[in-house]
Formats: sequence, C-alpha cells, structure tokens
Amino acid sequence: MDILRADAAPIVVLTGAGISKESGLHTFRDPDGIWARYDISEVATPEAFINNPDLVHHFYNDRRAGVLDPAVQPNAAHLALARLEAEWPGDVLLVTQNIDDLHNRAGSKNLIHMHGELLKIRCNHCDLLTNWSEPLDQGIPCPSCAKQGGLRPHVVWFGEMPLEMERIYTALANCGLFISIGTSGNVYPAAGFVQMAREEGGAETVELNLEPSNGATSFEYSRYGAASEIVPSFVSSLIG
Repeated sequence: MDILRADAAPIVVLTGAGISKESGLHTFRDPDGIWARYDISEVATPEAFINNPDLVHHFYNDRRAGVLDPAVQPNAAHLALARLEAEWPGDVLLVTQNIDDLHNRAGSKNLIHMHGELLKIRCNHCDLLTNWSEPLDQGIPCPSCAKQGGLRPHVVWFGEMPLEMERIYTALANCGLFISIGTSGNVYPAAGFVQMAREEGGAETVELNLEPSNGATSFEYSRYGAASEIVPSFVSSLIG
C-alpha cells in the first residue's frame, strides 16, 4: 500500500447497505432486511409504479422519513472515506449503491450515487430533477411542468440502468486500488466491479465487510468486522 501512496494511485471505493446499517438504516438483503418484508416487484420496478403508484410512493415515503430521522447520522466509516478523499494524494472516486445521503453529509465530494438518491425526485413528463424531503403522492403537481402523476423518486428501479456507468467503468479501468465496503456481492453490475478493476486496471483489491460477500474470493485482501471499526483503521493505514 505504501507503493500505491507513493505513486498517488487512483482509488475507487464501492459502498453498499452495510456501511449505513450502523447509522440505523435497514439493509435490503439481510434476513431481516427490507426485501424480507416487501415484494420487490410491487415497489421497486417501473411496472409497479404504473400499476400501483400509491404503494410505491408509500414505500419510498417511509424510506425517506427514515433517512431524515435526526438519529440517523454518518458513522465513522462514512467520515473515514471523506478523510481518504481529502488526504489521499491521488484521485478517489466513491461509488455508492446506497440511496441515502450519509456520504454527502460526511463530506464526500467525488461521489456517484449509481442507484439514485432518495432525497431527490424527477418528473416523467419533463426533465425536472430536484431535491425533495416531503412525502410524495400522485396528486402533487410537478414544480416545473405543473402536470400531476409524473413525479417519482430519483432511484434506479430493477430493470433500469444504473447511473453514470461510463464514468464508473473508466475509473475502474484506471485505478490502482479498488475497495468494496458493506456489499452483498449479489447485485450486478456492481458485483462485477472487482473483476473489472483487476483485469482492466491491474488494481489491488480489498473487501471490507461484516462477513465475506458472495464475491469474496475475487479479492486479494480482506478485513471483516463492523464498518465503523475496520474502515477507519484501513483508511489510517493507507494515509499513514
């Protein structure tokens, strides 16, 4: 890792729901997670929004309220990644699968929300994309085009393309270090990032997780434990 620092090697960090769990947000794929209580096809697909928009809005209104709970704050892992970006001599790109704003609040700037952002909405009738912190329903008119029924959460649903993939792939192909934190290794394309970083960029690869992910064998190095403990420790070892 000292060689990486001396060369100011670019770093790509991928984070998943595990990094936000310690902040009080439920994960999606744990046995007691969100998908254990909801049918994905009924709340997280374009077809679901067409067939039952009220249910979809109810689901995301609950998620939004959870993120806005004053008790939900960035934890030590979020803060450590903001420190890494600020102090590493090379580029650091943080790619998150999470739709919360905890990385933003922690101070990360070079950040891609590949699955969208819960505290934003967009309009299916026009090109509006705006911040939003209130409950949303079909009767609310678009602030831009004034049409009703077109506002939706700015999140990537199953069957939709994740955001900024070209930029992500370019970064993976040119990074010297790829770090995956708090991910299940089940969701593509993110689950394939480690192979791309190794094969395209020749990067060193590290998994920091509560337990081995489904893709754990693809990583050269690994540390397991609570994100709020192992991420700050690893970042400190990188920065020196």
